[in-house]
Amino acid sequence: MPRAAVLSIHARVEETQPSTWEDPSLVQLWGLRYSVYVVPAQDRALFTLGRLLDDDRGRRRAEDLATRLEALLKGRKVTDRDAADRLGGIGNGIRYAAPSGRVLIRWEGARAPIVWSVPAPNTNPREAALELARRYLHVFGPATPDAFAVWAGIGSAAGRAAFDGLSTSLAATSTPIGEGWILASDEAAFRAAAGPAAAARLLPSGDTYFLLQGADRELLVPDARRRGALWTTRVWPGAVLVAGEIVGTWRRAGPAVTVQTWRRLTGQERDAIAAEAESLPLARIEGQIRVRWDG
Repeated sequence: MPRAAVLSIHARVEETQPSTWEDPSLVQLWGLRYSVYVVPAQDRALFTLGRLLDDDRGRRRAEDLATRLEALLKGRKVTDRDAADRLGGIGNGIRYAAPSGRVLIRWEGARAPIVWSVPAPNTNPREAALELARRYLHVFGPATPDAFAVWAGIGSAAGRAAFDGLSTSLAATSTPIGEGWILASDEAAFRAAAGPAAAARLLPSGDTYFLLQGADRELLVPDARRRGALWTTRVWPGAVLVAGEIVGTWRRAGPAVTVQTWRRLTGQERDAIAAEAESLPLARIEGQIRVRWDG
């Protein structure tokens, strides 16, 4: 959702505003796993064409739908529901046009998304897929082809093909949860001492930092009881970071931010979390943001 995207940006970029997600340098699309993403406009191909490596059927389906949508819209912008109805009542199937890279959306988190057609990215799908895998390894590595496939919402064969395409630039590694791969160019960064971490950050539900599956979650949160609190079977809460460590979860209702802690926090740590909560760039919030402590 746009609001979650703003909070993810805020955790990483100073002076983020409630309207930052609308900056022309960013676009919205149905990206990985056909969820709504806010991504850099210059990286549109990675999150669309990059999902079509070795998927000829998916590519044909995406291109066919995108062509039909372009002919229907003739430069107009309509809701996805309206477009889907006019395309034969395909419902959410309209999202299958997204991997073509020729469809953008605007969704504010409540009403139906607005959709429109754009020119196809001038990028080869294979190149896009390899760059997507390279970015994934840079952020999430050490990682495996299967983990990449799950994250990207593609088949395991496509995940292996992407890693095979990068084979000359990868380095094998061992981790507490098994073998994996990193970019060889990142090895020095892995061996370097960690830099200073922010005093506190509130990451929204689904933030990239903890968008993990399976054993990868064990590396981030070793305690199985805590993993169940962060990765619930329903809507995930946000994650509370103190000095780079996940120490609890948070949820918001209006101006009230409820923080559930996993350990005893010092007064300084609580102050840092409260200050971070009060700085959240949220629009249309009545009253000052206040923190409620649960634990």
